[in-house]
Amino acid sequence: MAKILIIDDDRMICESLIDFMRPMGHYVAYALRLKEGLKQLRAESFDIVFLDVYLPDGNGLEQIPTIRKGAIPPEIIVITGEGDADGAELAVKNGCWDYLQKPLSPKKTALSLNRVLQYIEEKSHRKPPILLKRGGIIGKSPRLEECLGMVAKAGATDVNVLITGDTGTGKELFAQAIHDNSPRAHNPFVVVDCTALPQTLIESILFGHQKGAFTGALQSREGLIKQAHGGTLFLDEVAELPMTAQGTFLRVLQEHRFRPVGSEKVLKSNFRLIAATNQNLVFMAQTGKFRNDLFFRLQTIAINLPPLKNRTGDIKDIAFHYINLFCDRFGLRTKGVSTEFLEALTQYSWPGNVRELINATESALTEAFDAPTLFPIHLPNPIRSELARASFDSGGHHKAFTESRPEPPSSFPNFQQLKERTEKKYFQDLLAFTEGDIKAICRTSGLSRAQVYRHLKKHNLSRND
Repeated sequence: MAKILIIDDDRMICESLIDFMRPMGHYVAYALRLKEGLKQLRAESFDIVFLDVYLPDGNGLEQIPTIRKGAIPPEIIVITGEGDADGAELAVKNGCWDYLQKPLSPKKTALSLNRVLQYIEEKSHRKPPILLKRGGIIGKSPRLEECLGMVAKAGATDVNVLITGDTGTGKELFAQAIHDNSPRAHNPFVVVDCTALPQTLIESILFGHQKGAFTGALQSREGLIKQAHGGTLFLDEVAELPMTAQGTFLRVLQEHRFRPVGSEKVLKSNFRLIAATNQNLVFMAQTGKFRNDLFFRLQTIAINLPPLKNRTGDIKDIAFHYINLFCDRFGLRTKGVSTEFLEALTQYSWPGNVRELINATESALTEAFDAPTLFPIHLPNPIRSELARASFDSGGHHKAFTESRPEPPSSFPNFQQLKERTEKKYFQDLLAFTEGDIKAICRTSGLSRAQVYRHLKKHNLSRND
């Protein structure tokens, strides 16, 4: 028996699905609003969620990451009367099981339901996952956890992996994590920076060469592919690999056999390939700038790393980690961190992603030096400049002033009403800022845990708001 939740504003569809599934022995509940459905998901766990897209109080697709939060996230079957290719793609990217269009076909609905039940049953009998070695990967946001789940899957196999993402998102860290969580962990992890490969020496660097094979080859040298024997070969920025080298490397990838430059002897290398790029390889393959056959070979498993601006909940954890790390490295005493400093970190757009955040943290500590507390003034000037510009609206008015200046009211509230409203807004903002982390709320507000819970109860707020 499975626990199933239907979130759809059409009562008739809800009742039809209930009549269809309850005779099978399943427990079925329904919600006519998105907010009501999310509330039920917080109150109890469900195995499967049938989710409508266009609901009176929101878009179901946008709430998929929220629905999939938790130790055992439910499988989601999207149902919609206004389906489109973009919606189907978004549903799949967010980990949905299926995407069904209304009017629902009993046959297709039954097939999808039976298959997801089979999947859940088989998944429950799998061995519990081993503790993942994360290395320098920091954070616990849903987007990051999804990527770490892919790392675990990749580590358990020996297939090729393609890691994509903007510059600074940590592609090499994830490649190293896949290697560290694989049976090859005790063998070499060889990095090839494709942007630094000289056009005339690519084959020599990758395959090695014999003494005298070309001018300057004063001795034989082993190539990087041979060095990766038994371990992992990491091609960083693989999109920069020239077309001529792509064809040669494709043959090596297929056969794991190659011939060093100037040698007649064919060598073997049992390497596992991980590649990474910040380029759009799909577009490059379509426009003839990257070989289609190599592209398909690379992405047996594909991991797309989110930019830091899409995982702002991890910013504080990353910052605290590197503050402590750099304090220890520089011999500085542990620093305090002001609320304004944390707010500046979360409000900045971080175009350079995690790498820029690490550099900014190091710069702030250097600027603060022996000061006991970090403030926004310690951040690099380019970051402070962007935050200053962002604090002004398009009309040139300072947001803090314009947002706090109300329209002339017809009547003023009494002091107690104003206090209640201000207090509730404070705790709403605090919940959003800390993502419901009670320890962080206590630390920021200066209140005890009991006081925090009392205020949340008073204003009918919960940690999930």
